[in-house]
Amino acid sequence: MKEFDFIRQYLLRQQQDEQIILGIGDDAAIIRPRKGYDLHLSTDMLVGGTHFFPDVAPADLAHKVLAVNLSDMAAMGATPRWALLSVALPELNQDWLTAFCDALFALAARFNVALIGGDTTKGNWVFNVTIIGETPSQQALRRDAAQPDDDIWVSGQLGLAAAALDVHWHKATLPTSVFMQCEHQRLRPEPRVALGQQLLPLAHAAQDISDGLAQDIGHILTASNVGATINVDLIPTLPALKQQPALSLAQLRHWLLAGGDDYELVFTAAPAQREAIMAAATETNTPVTRIGFIHQDPHLKLHDQAGNIIQLQQQGFDHFG
Repeated sequence: MKEFDFIRQYLLRQQQDEQIILGIGDDAAIIRPRKGYDLHLSTDMLVGGTHFFPDVAPADLAHKVLAVNLSDMAAMGATPRWALLSVALPELNQDWLTAFCDALFALAARFNVALIGGDTTKGNWVFNVTIIGETPSQQALRRDAAQPDDDIWVSGQLGLAAAALDVHWHKATLPTSVFMQCEHQRLRPEPRVALGQQLLPLAHAAQDISDGLAQDIGHILTASNVGATINVDLIPTLPALKQQPALSLAQLRHWLLAGGDDYELVFTAAPAQREAIMAAATETNTPVTRIGFIHQDPHLKLHDQAGNIIQLQQQGFDHFG
């Protein structure tokens, strides 16, 4: 199979969207922005051997390739609309491509995202998605808007993907049933798009958790010139992880605070919004947990339920660290 056969057979699918003037098939796509809306553009690259194992199932890989980008839109409260996919593949295997593209377009359809372009080349495994979304003008959630006395919230459960990776790397051992739950979260993160949209009138600042909670909340603190205090014992995770007798507390806390690959949301909001945030969580079927608060002292302070200070050796993932 040749490159353009791959594009025509697998990527060129009819999509009904009056804002798409021209999609796949030309030198560039053309979209027409809506009046009264701001566009959001983000891109994420997944590299074989760094972000995924070479033997990953194509459907799982396709889900994650798009999901991590949808998560960026969720963090800003944006509605994802269009995506461009660039790939480097060592070969064009038709069975593999069918499974990959079917899963990719299935997730795109769930979120009404249209694939409008990209690029293909022969090479080692690389997947790069550029995603475009929109919010009503000047209403986006940003990192630089956290305010002193804000609550700090997180969605979902943290630490599962990091736990699964450590099992793969023989740094930890988990019962099969627990590992499978963690592995599912690593391979199939659920983008919190609906929650992000509900948070537009409620939250001040938000960020998706990709490199570890401590590091990613740090981006909010730096951008907003504030600090935070977090009770690490309130951070939600899979209950079965806490119940493992062979698991050290230090390792569990590392997964929760610095493991990364969670693709959940961390966000801040005024205490007056607590009831509305819980209602938004119920409406979107998304668990949320309040874990701390924002203050003016520009430092991140971590403590346990008893008030003991927690020191981290590593804040989160760093490609060049």
